This record gives sequence, structure tokens and C-alpha cells, in this order.
Amino acid sequence: MTIFSKILAGEIPCHRVHEDDHVLAFLDIGPLSRGHLLLIPREEKATLGELSDDSAAALGRVLPRLCRAVCAATGAPACNVLQNNGAEAGQVVMHVHFHIIPRFPDREQGAGLRVEWRAGELDGDAAELAEAITAAMT
Repeated sequence: MTIFSKILAGEIPCHRVHEDDHVLAFLDIGPLSRGHLLLIPREEKATLGELSDDSAAALGRVLPRLCRAVCAATGAPACNVLQNNGAEAGQVVMHVHFHIIPRFPDREQGAGLRVEWRAGELDGDAAELAEAITAAMT
């Protein structure tokens, strides 16, 4: 049982901003910036690949609405949407969740988030890799 399971069960309180039959969104208790939200499915699965299509669709439907709402409510001109999918990707709570983190021109707001991107190059087996990924989408 994760902390999110306990929140869903009502055992741990949270500041809810949206809920429906499939998802719950609430304020993060350790926000990186004002308005930092978490969006979780009610279906208790660790990774995106384990989720049902219904839960995944519900997350996709609500995520843009939350981004618009948190930016409007906080005055943030932008936000990061972050999802760590598995322990090797940095996931700590093993229940699918998305962070919606408002970003402000003031670097102090949201300074706890740093994204480093070191781009590589697409290698010679790109066509084979694309085919393998396509074939695995069953």
C-alpha cells in the first residue's frame, strides 16, 4: 500500500482540486513551486504500462485541464508536467502519478526542479528499432 493508496482510501487527508471516477488531483505536500499538483489514477498500478486504457484516457483527458487551471490560478506563464515511470526513471512512490509544476519567471519559484537533457544521436538501427517498438504495441 502506497501513500497514494491511503489518500484514495481517505486515511490521509489532502487538498483535492479535482476528482472523478478515474482520477484524483491534489496539492503536493512538498511543492517545488506554488500550486504544484499531483494527478493519480484511482487504479493502483505502479507504471503507465500496467494501467488500463480507461485510466490512461482519464489521465490524458484531465491533465491539460489541470495545466490550464493551475496556471490561471497561480499566474504562472508555464508549467512542467513530469512523470517518472519506474524506479530506474526516478519513481519513488510506486503508484502512477504526474507532477504538474507551475513555473514562474522568478527562478526561485520552482528552483527545486532541474531538467538536464543530453541529446545523443539516432544510430544506424533506427528503422529496426522503430519496427520493434511498433510490433510491441499490442
